[in-house]
Amino acid sequence: MNILDKTYYYFIGAGGIGMSALERFFLSLGKNVVGYDKTETELTSQLILEGINIHFEDNIDLIPKGITQENTLVIYTPAVPKDHLELNYFLTNDFKVMKRSEVLGEITKHTYNIGVAGTHGKTTTSSILGHILKVANVECTAFLGGIAENYDSNIILNGSKYTVAEADEFDRSFLKLSPKLAIITSDDADHLDIYGERDEVKKSFQEFGAIVEEKLFVRKGLEFNNAYTYGVDVDADYNAYNVRIIDGHYVFDVQTPNGSLKDVGILLPGYHNMENAVGALAVADYMGVPYEKIKEALSTFIGVKRRFNRLEINDKIYIDDYAHHPTELDAAIRSVRELYPGKKILGVFQPHLFTRTRDFADDFAKSLSKLDSLILLDIYPARELPIEGITSNFLLEKVDLQEKLVSSLDNSLNEIKKQDFDVLLTVGAGNIDTIVKPIKKWLSEA
Repeated sequence: MNILDKTYYYFIGAGGIGMSALERFFLSLGKNVVGYDKTETELTSQLILEGINIHFEDNIDLIPKGITQENTLVIYTPAVPKDHLELNYFLTNDFKVMKRSEVLGEITKHTYNIGVAGTHGKTTTSSILGHILKVANVECTAFLGGIAENYDSNIILNGSKYTVAEADEFDRSFLKLSPKLAIITSDDADHLDIYGERDEVKKSFQEFGAIVEEKLFVRKGLEFNNAYTYGVDVDADYNAYNVRIIDGHYVFDVQTPNGSLKDVGILLPGYHNMENAVGALAVADYMGVPYEKIKEALSTFIGVKRRFNRLEINDKIYIDDYAHHPTELDAAIRSVRELYPGKKILGVFQPHLFTRTRDFADDFAKSLSKLDSLILLDIYPARELPIEGITSNFLLEKVDLQEKLVSSLDNSLNEIKKQDFDVLLTVGAGNIDTIVKPIKKWLSEA
């Protein structure tokens, strides 16, 4: 089938970050983009302003009358429940219905596709790579899993000869892609509710690596055959070295198979972001992007929303991050310690999923114990039902801190106001982002 020959594109779960990138892509082609989401958010409001028709009630009467089996493609996310009325209407009436990952696979199949996979780091790495290719004026569209600050969007549009696609391991979605090149940033255990065991996660990433047609790039330390490696101060094919901090930012040199780049600068904090930058640099270099364009892009990339976004307000430092896995949480806290040694750090963490909290409780507790004080929010359930005994109080008991408490999201700002801190770090992948603006407002008025 030609996925681009429809008049209407109907999204069920339209407010999802991966879904909305596809919505913006079809909108850019002049298509009619409509759909449903359970919750109105800042992102859905923005999508509506851009011309996408989204409603928030699961009601088949709200489906536009012009939609037919012949002129419409229905796209859904696996997070949509099986009893969803609209989804079942489309299935029962023989509409063409596809998962988001299948649609992304079809769009990118006839392009020179670069997939960026990993349990951590894929959004930042794919955003950096998309930015490099845009700066170099490569004819490329990048589908991202976050909002790139430079573009205020999760899609970078600049032609369709090449595509960059964030390759999601959830539900093994990344196996729907046909990548010519790929980056794998990490293959840690995650989504054990889907995979069951840690070895199954690794096996899935190996399967993804095996479908890469031309060249695979992996962070040094990952076990993949016939791949270029990248890293920082390691024996890698693309190795950052001579790392120094100048005016609060990382500057480093990079040895590549083709020579060396001197004085590469990035604005992003954190050792892990140096690794992400080197991974993106490696692919751009392999593609023949000139060194000066790579350096220009890295020096102007300002980040991804909710990926270690920081502000200094009235002598307080406020950082917001999407971290929802112990490895990510460790990286965020380590970066804060590195940037602000000796400062008192208050962390506000919202666990994401009951299964992830259960499976990684000890690792979460170890990471959270590196804070000075902690406000632990109630677990964000997302697609899950509660699990008996798995609560935020269960996790809090494992955290080795004197100053710690559990709070609801609604009461969290009141609890924050009572605390003594130099640095405030809010972390989580649920709806903790809804308190970001109120916190900024409070800090600016304090």
